[in-house]
Amino acid sequence: MSAVARPIGAQAPPPAAGARPRKPRSSRLHPSDLVGLGAIGLRASRVRAALTMIGIAIGIAAMVGVLVISESSRSDLLSQLDRLGTNMLRVTAGQTLFGGSAELSTDARAMIERVGPVESASSVATVDATVRRTDFIDEGRTGGISVTAADLDLLDTLRAEVGVGRWLDEASASVPTTVLGNTAARRLGITGTGVRVWLGDRWFTVIGILEPVELAGELDSSAFVGIGVSEQLFEYEGSPSTIYVRSDVDYIEDVRAVMGRTANPEDPSEVEVTRPSDVLEAKAAAAVAFTDLFLGLGAVALIVGGFGIANVMLMSVMERRGEIGLRRALGATRRHIALQFVSEALALALVGGVLGVLLGAGLAVAYALSQAWTPIIPAVAVGGGIAAAVAIGAVAGFYPAMRAARLSPTDALRGAE
Repeated sequence: MSAVARPIGAQAPPPAAGARPRKPRSSRLHPSDLVGLGAIGLRASRVRAALTMIGIAIGIAAMVGVLVISESSRSDLLSQLDRLGTNMLRVTAGQTLFGGSAELSTDARAMIERVGPVESASSVATVDATVRRTDFIDEGRTGGISVTAADLDLLDTLRAEVGVGRWLDEASASVPTTVLGNTAARRLGITGTGVRVWLGDRWFTVIGILEPVELAGELDSSAFVGIGVSEQLFEYEGSPSTIYVRSDVDYIEDVRAVMGRTANPEDPSEVEVTRPSDVLEAKAAAAVAFTDLFLGLGAVALIVGGFGIANVMLMSVMERRGEIGLRRALGATRRHIALQFVSEALALALVGGVLGVLLGAGLAVAYALSQAWTPIIPAVAVGGGIAAAVAIGAVAGFYPAMRAARLSPTDALRGAE
């Protein structure tokens, strides 16, 4: 039986008894639709969106780069400390009460070695001589290179290494031979052994060149000779200028406290005791301080990028009033309009954040490799960078989204005409 057609203008029959009236279906916005709507603004003004993304990327890249460089540098410093140890002390002669130069006694090293926790001690002394490439060079042109009489076990105490050749031994320490520090060899233009240099008033043969001494950089510009040669040729009387001490790390501060009285019982105030590893620890602390500073600068750049997103979104709201009015007229709620513009802001920030993480990490890794550091990319740098970008995008897009949501369909369509 066919259905009977209802005449035009006739009212619909009332619902059957007991039947519930149908509610109008509410407008829905699925997550997949939201993703598509969020990309509309990016496609509509690609150049403007790209520039906004670059602004966010610069801020995130600065923050990520700083974190990666700081962590890589700090890790390198800590690995140096682990390798070189924090249990070395440097004992030097200070000044007298009247401002003159004090001297350590000839038996200062022997007395220091009697201290229980001391594991080893080695001394050096500056010799009154100059070293030049040839005897034709003026004696006053020393190039900042000093002649240093050294104990044979110096490298063991310093944990230093020979780069080329060998270190002094019992035989070579008593004849005219020398081992050059890394800087001294470079200034003299010497790269190998067997070369002669004019040291004092005679020729010395170079038998070795040291690698840089990390905990005693002052020795890099020295030409080392044996104690025996120094006593024979340069009137060295055995008073050391510096004593390097290795101690049990658990008692390093206790040993440091007694070094002055041990090296000079008569006047401990004339002895200076320092801990070379403190310099590396200070560098690590300084790296953290600079990290905080540059993170602040990166945050400023990120905030500027956030203002860029807000500006772009406000312009987008003004330009798309007709679209907003049409969507509202077709059933979109204010919440849907707000979510659309927030999603566009989040999309801008997310893409910019990902680009910033990639750019910052890439540049920082390249810099770390150029400094011979092991690159370390902290998880907080990646996750935090993207999270910061998304947070800035959400905040920056909130006001434009609310402004778009407040537009009524009639006002929006009228404003678009």
